[in-house]
Amino acid sequence: MPRRQEPQAHSCREPGMRLRITFSKSGTLRYTGHLDLHRIWERTCRRAGIPLSYSQGFHPQPRISLAAALPLGFIGQAELVDLWLDQDEDLNQILKDLQAAAPPGLMLTSIQSIDPQQPALQTQVNSADYEVVFLDPVDPLHVTSSLTGILSCVSIPRQRRGKDYDLRPLLKSLELIRTDNENSPILTMRLSVSPSATGRPEEVLAELGFSPENTRITRTRLILDNG
Repeated sequence: MPRRQEPQAHSCREPGMRLRITFSKSGTLRYTGHLDLHRIWERTCRRAGIPLSYSQGFHPQPRISLAAALPLGFIGQAELVDLWLDQDEDLNQILKDLQAAAPPGLMLTSIQSIDPQQPALQTQVNSADYEVVFLDPVDPLHVTSSLTGILSCVSIPRQRRGKDYDLRPLLKSLELIRTDNENSPILTMRLSVSPSATGRPEEVLAELGFSPENTRITRTRLILDNG
């Protein structure tokens, strides 16, 4: 188990390190919301003895930043989180200690040190890749025809939470991948992510005439402005 001392809540104007961690979120953790996932990261760092930097003010908070909220039930294959540390630490040891302290369903895959002056992680995300597995048999020809139809549209008016919006500008790509099982193709899509509008795979599925409840959706990648 990790042997670092329990971290203290220090305010820090210039943290020693800013780390970017790639991780997966699966199993029962799929049903954990964004705010709860933030708390899980905070608890995992505390258990691992990671010397997190804290915000300033009357109620200092650990400096942890998740890239983009993942809808409940979705699998996250390559999610991103930034951590700010008070001091420089060995990256391999941090990765090892965090994984030992992480709950089931949270798997760390990589870690890197980045420039602390980079923009906020959330503002760097511009799109996301998804993979949709159909749980019931589907006709690939029918799906392909539906994809062709939706991609040929100039505008796709939809409504979410009582507000009208256009799905088409949020849809960057759609592709059907054949598998060994002819009636179980995999649908991949790249959707735009921005503060003003974010493409959601369940909305694309609904437009194609499929119920999201009969699929398994995985977010496979988050694409940042710097690639």
